[in-house]
Amino acid sequence: MSSSRRSLGRAGGALRGWRARQWRVAGVGALATAVAVGAPTDVVPNPLFGRSVPVQWWNYPALALTSVLAGIVLSTYVRRPGVPVSVGPAGPGGRMGAVGGALSFFAVGCPVCNKLVLVLLGASGALNYWAPVQPLLAVVSVVLLAEAAVRRLSTQAECPVTARA
Repeated sequence: MSSSRRSLGRAGGALRGWRARQWRVAGVGALATAVAVGAPTDVVPNPLFGRSVPVQWWNYPALALTSVLAGIVLSTYVRRPGVPVSVGPAGPGGRMGAVGGALSFFAVGCPVCNKLVLVLLGASGALNYWAPVQPLLAVVSVVLLAEAAVRRLSTQAECPVTARA
């Protein structure tokens, strides 16, 4: 059995063992991500933001996948009662999840509404060069978030090693 299949199996086992509290955090995290990414990019229509270029069909599934995966990654940080708090770095997948979430913002955003892209490429460059790259950016974002989720979930299924005095 390959290492990636074992990781997927452990991740699935961790999800099956989640309590209601973790699922609630995942749901709230997914909703918060959908609003945090979808509102400023106007994929989620709102009166505060607008966009010059219409929302593309793929923006909706990209935002949905990003939101669900970000909610799952966020929920892996919820401590279960009775499990000791681990001290140290964020753990496996921490940076990947953050990068994946940030990339999703650039992926689903309006190509000519992004000030950084406008400064670097101009309006025609944003439409001709940046816009065609955005679906690829969305795929990279989802892959990074999925990898972060699998890594974090697979370590939840492992037994912690405790030091003996």
